[in-house]
Amino acid sequence: MGQQDQPDRKTLVEMYRKATLIKQNDERFRSVIKAGVLVMPYYSARGQEIIPSAVSVNLNQSDYIVTIYRGIHDSLAKGVPMKPLWAELAGRSTGTCKGKGGPMHVTHPESGVMVTTGIVGSSMPIANGLALASQLKGDGKVAVAYFGDGASNIGAFHEALNLASIWKLPVVFVCQNNGYGEHTKYELATAVANVADRAASYTMPGFTVDGNDPIAMWRVSRDAIARARSGQGPTLIEAKTFRFFGHIFGDADNYMDKADKAAAMAKDPVPAFRNWLIANNHATEADLTAMEAAIEKEIDEAVEFAKSSPFPDVAELRRDVYATEVTE
Repeated sequence: MGQQDQPDRKTLVEMYRKATLIKQNDERFRSVIKAGVLVMPYYSARGQEIIPSAVSVNLNQSDYIVTIYRGIHDSLAKGVPMKPLWAELAGRSTGTCKGKGGPMHVTHPESGVMVTTGIVGSSMPIANGLALASQLKGDGKVAVAYFGDGASNIGAFHEALNLASIWKLPVVFVCQNNGYGEHTKYELATAVANVADRAASYTMPGFTVDGNDPIAMWRVSRDAIARARSGQGPTLIEAKTFRFFGHIFGDADNYMDKADKAAAMAKDPVPAFRNWLIANNHATEADLTAMEAAIEKEIDEAVEFAKSSPFPDVAELRRDVYATEVTE
């Protein structure tokens, strides 16, 4: 991480706050599931914390993100409150979607998290729609579409990039390339060396960046968001990273290269960023320890909130399905 063209101290510390928020929540999610305290499907994003943290400090609260079912880290980085997030994953009525969506459908418009989608590749055309609405209104909002490397082989990826380029939509496409599309290694399913190479086909800038480098991620997302906001159109960012665990909680990840996994975990980006902040006098050990303790307390409260919240009433099965329910 270089010293030139980097965020100010406040922004750096905020990036770390978001990254450790994601890390600490992930550790607790896995802990409570293992202990049988809460039952839920869970997709760990450990190893990918830096990407949405660096993107989100460049966004306004009113800007939009659309993410995927492996996107709890994206939601936390954008500002979804922990209590309704935990309640949603626990299937409780106090959740962001009344406990009916779970990790595949976390939605919180107040913080700009417009949709979490369970359909691979669909974050991109949805983000285009939000970006088009902003363009027509002239409200200056930007939409970010998060997706994985596997989704770059879906038709929606190509259609969305093509349309965004033609209409110069204020959208940023962020591919979190963690090396595996579910259980398939990147090289076995994708013909190009880098997902960002495909940007040239749609006459938009494309950048491949180390997604675990906070300064590099901040810089490339800052420029892409500024480009979108100023009416110059979309950008494709490929953030290379590595997920530390299997596709879904309980996946034994036998398909993952053990040496690659060990090497990635040895370079865990969150403690590495923490050490860098302290070494470069951007924060003190005491500052960050206090921050982490405060987050841990918030997580305690969120877990208790989820545990004590009721499950949805059976009547909710028939709500939020049709605008007006037709009864016979």
